[in-house]
Amino acid sequence: MSPNNDPLQPTPFDLAQPDPAPATEQPGRSPQGTPAWVLPALGGLLLLAVLVVFWLPERVSLPAPGAETTATNTPPASRDNAAPAAKPSPATEDASPWSEAQLAKLRKEAQDVLQELLDIQFTLEESGARQWATEDFAAAGALAAAGDELYKTREYEAAKAQYQESLAAFQALQDSIPDRVDAQLLGATEAVEAGDIPAATTALDMAQLIEPENPQLAPLRQRVETLPQLLSIMEQAAGAEQQGDLASAEQLLDEAVTIDPQHQRAAAERDRVSLAHREQRFNDAMSDGYAALDENRFDSARKAFRAAAKLQAGSTEAASALQEVGAAETAYLLSSLKQKGGTFEQKEQWQAAVDAYETAQKIDASILYAAEGLQRSRSRARLDKQFRTTLDKPERLSDVAVAEATQQLLTQAQQITPRGPVLAGQIEQLQRLVQQANTPVNITLRSDEQTEVIVYKVARLGRFQQRELTLRPGTYTAVGTRNGYRDVRQSFTVTHDRAPPPLTIACVEPI
Repeated sequence: MSPNNDPLQPTPFDLAQPDPAPATEQPGRSPQGTPAWVLPALGGLLLLAVLVVFWLPERVSLPAPGAETTATNTPPASRDNAAPAAKPSPATEDASPWSEAQLAKLRKEAQDVLQELLDIQFTLEESGARQWATEDFAAAGALAAAGDELYKTREYEAAKAQYQESLAAFQALQDSIPDRVDAQLLGATEAVEAGDIPAATTALDMAQLIEPENPQLAPLRQRVETLPQLLSIMEQAAGAEQQGDLASAEQLLDEAVTIDPQHQRAAAERDRVSLAHREQRFNDAMSDGYAALDENRFDSARKAFRAAAKLQAGSTEAASALQEVGAAETAYLLSSLKQKGGTFEQKEQWQAAVDAYETAQKIDASILYAAEGLQRSRSRARLDKQFRTTLDKPERLSDVAVAEATQQLLTQAQQITPRGPVLAGQIEQLQRLVQQANTPVNITLRSDEQTEVIVYKVARLGRFQQRELTLRPGTYTAVGTRNGYRDVRQSFTVTHDRAPPPLTIACVEPI
């Protein structure tokens, strides 16, 4: 190779054929009868053979073996400054033309291998093999130098074998480039994972020297550039985790993964902290749920347990807690309804007690206290309703049927024991009202003896001037009719404590 990086080109080893010497024409024949030109021709052929075997090989321009050896180990010199080729030892006197031709062929083969060796050596030097494969490169060069020594002593076959071994070593070195690049890239990746910025940079520089156009170099260098920021964030996340602030730690690790999505350690730390944070929230939710359950805050407990179930899909613990909430809520509600029913009974709020027991039966039809409570409360609720209706409208007692029905209810109520203050008061009031309703009162009606008078639900009185009636306390309606006159209608109320003033019913307005 020249200083201009031009590889050495071996000189073709084709033997030149010298022009045959002109034969001296001999007129006539020899005294033995041989033509005169035969002997000079044989002499010329013999001379030509000697020239081909001995003189011509030494005159062929070939690269000096010493210079080729130097090219495998040191920077090549230019052809102009190359050392003169070492001359092969002179042929022995008994060497035949055939053997010399074989040596020339072997020398040509050795030179061909040497040329291929020089080409691959140059390529490797261009890729910086002396730096990334110092020992292997030197070993391959040593093999070539050993071949040079054999070449100098005309051991061409052995030199060729040595050159081939050197060529194989250089080829193996060239074939190892992909693996060496992968090893450097792997080393850089591992250094990035370990946070070793110098080691990552060194590995990337070596990979770039071997294969500058490798597409993985730029992404890896970008990862190395962002590594300081990533390591700082991961350190902050570790501090937050030590303080128990898993939420902040998870958030910081999310930022780290965003900076370098390929950083396996950051991703693994994020997944680990995320899982720990999820477990922490799960435990907190379960604790909140049980605290609410102990305080009978069933909606809050259910909400907390459902949140826990979302944090751990398929959690049997959360599912069991939700079932426990349902059972506890049902038991609490039934207990509350039982308590309410009893309270309503004590307060003689019988319809409210009925409602409570009916609600309990809707929740669980097998509840015994609800059935017993309904048996007690329903009849009392009906009685209470009837009593309240009569007390709210005592004028209805003016109806004999109503008064009699009320009296029957009073008889039934008087048989109830124990008797609460509400019922006792109702009985007392109704007895008084019934007694008053059954006590008649005298009233006076007046007319003009021309008007037909009727008192609804009492009697048709006809025409009169004055009539006396005995009526039960209540409200009545009297109607007067007369031909040719407008009808009159008057309502009056009879109370138990006093009689109404005389009432006049007469039609006096002509039609």
